[in-house]
Amino acid sequence: MKAEALRIGGLIPFTATDFPGKFAAAVFIQGCPWRCGYCHNPHLQPRKRGPLHWRNVTELLGRRAGLLDGVVFSGGEPTIDPALPDAMAEVRAMGLAVGLHTACIYPRRLEAVLPLVDWVGFDIKAPFKAYRKITGIPDSGDPARSCMEAIVASGVAHECRTTLHPALLDMNEVEDLAATLAAAGVRNYALQTFRAQGCADAALVAATAVRIDADALARIAARFEHFTLRQA
Repeated sequence: MKAEALRIGGLIPFTATDFPGKFAAAVFIQGCPWRCGYCHNPHLQPRKRGPLHWRNVTELLGRRAGLLDGVVFSGGEPTIDPALPDAMAEVRAMGLAVGLHTACIYPRRLEAVLPLVDWVGFDIKAPFKAYRKITGIPDSGDPARSCMEAIVASGVAHECRTTLHPALLDMNEVEDLAATLAAAGVRNYALQTFRAQGCADAALVAATAVRIDADALARIAARFEHFTLRQA
């Protein structure tokens, strides 16, 4: 499918934080089948046609030639869109790097675009058996595990991220998850505390105090080549 069919829900002309080591534009793809309570982009969940077009992206890249290093595709869930591979190929043809943010929902679609990607930031939301309490979808941990395995096997540069919220994950679960990820070959791991901004779940917003045990954090960090704690 041609890149022109990409359903774009938003566009950031410049970001220095969403694609490590790159000055990038961020393209937000419309649509996500999961309903994570802490989602900060719920307006991108419906799979509708967004307000922007691919030509808006290519025009921006043309105007910023020499100023941008790459484009990062985010969402929603970018791999939901059949036009994503063609869009990535066009970006590469412009001499720009390609980044991807994914919630690890569609293993086959992810595997198809990994050869086009220079870096991927991916969410692993919970121990795989506990995924339903985050996503609201039965057995959603199965595709997440398959996507993680595909990313590690590809050798592409990556960052795995887990969001901490006291109502959804405790530190024992996070430690168990970290052990699973490290054993699977994840090298770069980030824990990020819940951000209330954009969240449509009033109960989660009301219970935002996250207590992080320093000893547990040290044990988690020791498992990875690179570890980051991001606090809201």
